[in-house]
Amino acid sequence: MERTFTGIVLRATGSWYDVLTDEGQAIRCRIRGRLRLKGVRSTNPVVVGDRIAGETDEEGVGNICEIAPRRNYIIRRASNLSKESHIIAANIDQALLAVTLFSPTTAPEFIDRFLVTCEAYRVPVTILLAKADLAAREPEAVAAFEAVYRSAGYQVIEVSALEGTGVDRVRALLAGRTTLLAGNSGVGKSTLAGAVEPGLDIRTGSISESHHKGRHTTTFSTMYPLSEGGYLIDTPGIKGFGLIDIDDTELWHYFPEMMRRASDCRFYNCTHTHEPGCAVREAVERGEIAPSRFESYLKMLDDDDKYRK
Repeated sequence: MERTFTGIVLRATGSWYDVLTDEGQAIRCRIRGRLRLKGVRSTNPVVVGDRIAGETDEEGVGNICEIAPRRNYIIRRASNLSKESHIIAANIDQALLAVTLFSPTTAPEFIDRFLVTCEAYRVPVTILLAKADLAAREPEAVAAFEAVYRSAGYQVIEVSALEGTGVDRVRALLAGRTTLLAGNSGVGKSTLAGAVEPGLDIRTGSISESHHKGRHTTTFSTMYPLSEGGYLIDTPGIKGFGLIDIDDTELWHYFPEMMRRASDCRFYNCTHTHEPGCAVREAVERGEIAPSRFESYLKMLDDDDKYRK
């Protein structure tokens, strides 16, 4: 006899979905065929964070029958598919973007593309300057980086899982919220997650107290319940972040520091690229808008049709 249930998707592997029901039961699910026929442009019709309704069959296997409307989501251009999108996660309260200035260096263009997407889909974002113990060796570089993004309007938190720097602040941010943790490979997301939530090992997709063998999560996003309430969504290391469904004429709307000055431009439809009387470019010349951020804006306008990851 089939039994209906509602719940949240904790892990999506393309064919199978791990769902936590509202009664606290974990169910492995597949997608009902008709869900695939709604003309979804995304490569993944069901994503981590989705609220779903489903039913189990006689073997206890779940079928996802319906997806609730999404409050928001984080989306990027699917790798090597110019017209396809890949939704990383849905129904997010906030995003934490882990970046590093050294070993490895996170490209400013990647940071700015991620921030633009968060702005476009109304996801508040905080920047975590990871490996702060290494960055401390170059205080001028740290100060310059923080000045760029704080002046744009973003909170920047220095964190070091090794020394415990910023861990309590991050833990406080996570409590009771659904948080997406993103960043390039090698920035220390796994180590940071383990410091914030002791026992959580996102490298294998397991909690250390578990008796089950961990599953590698290098390809798919996974949502983990947190001991102080809320969820942490770990994303695989992202190499690039292609914008999608953001029109060139609207791109500047997603640079907060440009939005604050655009009303002073001479022309209401100023693109902030060449027009006389552009308050945005004047602010760049005065150093009130970081040149690196403005360069990212121009590059997104120029390059995005060629950007594929």
